[in-house]
Amino acid sequence: MSAETVKPAETPSPTADLIRFDKVTKRFGDNTVLDDLCFSVKPGKHVTLIGPSGSGKTTILRLLMTLMKPEEGTIHVNGQQLFPSRGEKQLREVRKNIGMVFQQFNLFPNMTVLRNITEAPVRVLGLSRDEADERARELLDMVGLGERADAKPTQLSGGQQQRVAIARALAMRPQVLLLDEVTSALDPELVAGVLDVLRDIARTTDITMLCVTHEMNFARDISDDVLMFDAGRVIESGPPEKIFGDPEHERTREFLGAVL
Repeated sequence: MSAETVKPAETPSPTADLIRFDKVTKRFGDNTVLDDLCFSVKPGKHVTLIGPSGSGKTTILRLLMTLMKPEEGTIHVNGQQLFPSRGEKQLREVRKNIGMVFQQFNLFPNMTVLRNITEAPVRVLGLSRDEADERARELLDMVGLGERADAKPTQLSGGQQQRVAIARALAMRPQVLLLDEVTSALDPELVAGVLDVLRDIARTTDITMLCVTHEMNFARDISDDVLMFDAGRVIESGPPEKIFGDPEHERTREFLGAVL
């Protein structure tokens, strides 16, 4: 795979924050999911969010995808303010730079694999059908599914469907790739193939990755930084060798002792 295949449309300055959360609070009723959260991610970095279920990790990804909005605080992506929102037009522009792969594959069952990947580049980016098809076929080759372009999602295994979902996200050439427990819905024997694809992307491209996962070996392999969440806050952060090898916070040690 070449980095050119998935090159982001615009390359931000390597010294500026690509993602910045500043005092972000998100509540669901009386439950505070994110509590005055501050953190940032530099361009090209691979950051993994770990912590117990309910600690706010997936909420961060859903805020970045504008699937929900915070009660307080500001979120910027590549220097553009995502929240507080400055209107739907700007939200659409910022969203173009963000791709997400969900726990569930969310493929269109009535469309072929190829059409699943080309629909957004044609409709959102304005690519010609031929250009979108060429990009999609390159990505299918990259994820090892070049021969399944004309298949329907129901004809694929769960691991194959998730690889199509990864190709679909990359077809938009995002600056940021969000990964939300992308192997949690897969049978154990299918997990390794999907993680290998993601390792390849992390190793050979300059896409910024923000990953929520319970696959700790994968997090250790691909991360530049690991953020440990608990009760809506980052309680510890650092390079993977520090977090996994010598964590400082007792809660981090408890969590890792339970999952490793």
